[in-house]
Amino acid sequence: MFSKEFDEIVNFRRSNRKFDPNIEVPNDVIQKSIERAALSPNSSNMQLWEFYWIQSKEMLETFVPLCLGQSAAQTAQQMVVFVTRKDKWKSRAKWNLEMVKSTIVGEPNKAQKMGMNYYKKVMPLLYMNDGFGVMSSIRRIISFTMGLRKPFFRTGGTANQRIMVHKSCALAAQTFMLSIAAEGFHSCPMEGFDEKRVKKALKLPRGAEINMIISVGLGTELGIWGPRMRVPQEEVIFTH
Repeated sequence: MFSKEFDEIVNFRRSNRKFDPNIEVPNDVIQKSIERAALSPNSSNMQLWEFYWIQSKEMLETFVPLCLGQSAAQTAQQMVVFVTRKDKWKSRAKWNLEMVKSTIVGEPNKAQKMGMNYYKKVMPLLYMNDGFGVMSSIRRIISFTMGLRKPFFRTGGTANQRIMVHKSCALAAQTFMLSIAAEGFHSCPMEGFDEKRVKKALKLPRGAEINMIISVGLGTELGIWGPRMRVPQEEVIFTH
């Protein structure tokens, strides 16, 4: 028996682009949804993300032009900016290492030893960069060499790293939107924004990147542009 509750949430969640100005979204709904988003799966539990909750009227107004005047921004009751923080890999690797160590009582077992090794040695190899691209070349050589003999994780330059962190952050954003839907409200993920000005408004460092901005409110009929349409399943689902 399939979950009717989850079906209802998925079908209810639509990208609504015009929210009811008279209905507020309780802060508790946003808080709980962000907490749920933080439980999302992510690469190596590095959690290289941050969530910026825009709730004040002043900041919401500031973000309207930054989101290019979209209706979803103009009518939003709340916004959350999903940000990737690849630049925080060292502190997050150290945090994970400490978490592994905190589970050790007496001598570490095999899994704990592997965990410590993973965050002390593998994460630096995966995320470390330099101004000359030496580490990127080392990663490509390792991937190519090891991949000759067996299946191996293929990695290389900063583009691969950016893809990893953005995939993880997008998973958190989806969890957030499903949570908002579960609480009876609507959301709209926006990719149309001025990233440079958004980063300046949030006082973000150079290493941060904007994954997406999600506006939240109680949707209206005008906010749905038409019926939900998807290409035939045989064009996207393949069984082997």
